[in-house]
Amino acid sequence: MTRPGSLQTVREDLTRLHLELPKNGLVTWTSGNISARVSGGMLIKPSGVTFEDLKPEQMVHTDLDAQILETHSLSPSSDTATHAYIYRHLPDVGGIVHTHSPYATAWAANAREIPCFLTAMADEFGGPIPCGGFAPIGGEEIGAEVVRVLRGHRSPAIILQNHGVFTVGKTPQAALKAAVMCEDVARTAFLATQLGNPVPLDPADIDRLYTRYTTVYGQRAASTGEPTP
Repeated sequence: MTRPGSLQTVREDLTRLHLELPKNGLVTWTSGNISARVSGGMLIKPSGVTFEDLKPEQMVHTDLDAQILETHSLSPSSDTATHAYIYRHLPDVGGIVHTHSPYATAWAANAREIPCFLTAMADEFGGPIPCGGFAPIGGEEIGAEVVRVLRGHRSPAIILQNHGVFTVGKTPQAALKAAVMCEDVARTAFLATQLGNPVPLDPADIDRLYTRYTTVYGQRAASTGEPTP
């Protein structure tokens, strides 16, 4: 899948979407990033630049082996190899978000999946949000773990042990929505466990809810048949 629009349009979209990360409490300082698949590679946030200082021309263009394609570019995110690996191995993914949002990462610190206690979670994730194993930062190991767990899984989100959150989507905006929803349900699930023993949804109910949400809920986009946000 190739992200529609010119490179400049995608750069502008990514700059705008990055501002949603601090706005929704998903990141601290410069941690976290969003990327978009484009023809011949991807665009990703530069390393160590604060979100409010980001400019469209700073988005780094790389190929899907994480090699920079523009000589004047800033250094890309330290997660570039991870994003590139995911795009190479999950061809339907058009956008990726990485955060260390606090409640979801608290579950990751405990190496625990986020249980499916809520109808909203069944809708969006089709079940529990899985927890992948630990992998070192900077290479392709995290990407390999994301692909291993999410390939064939209904959830667009994964938490990585001792690390944080990765979400995928057909577009960067869809991946961002999954990241926002992941933190929301992680917080509610945490609060529920503090009150007592929350009741997981029955798998059959999860299936019905997920099917309804993905085939009936919302306004169907005429061009794709998919629900609008």
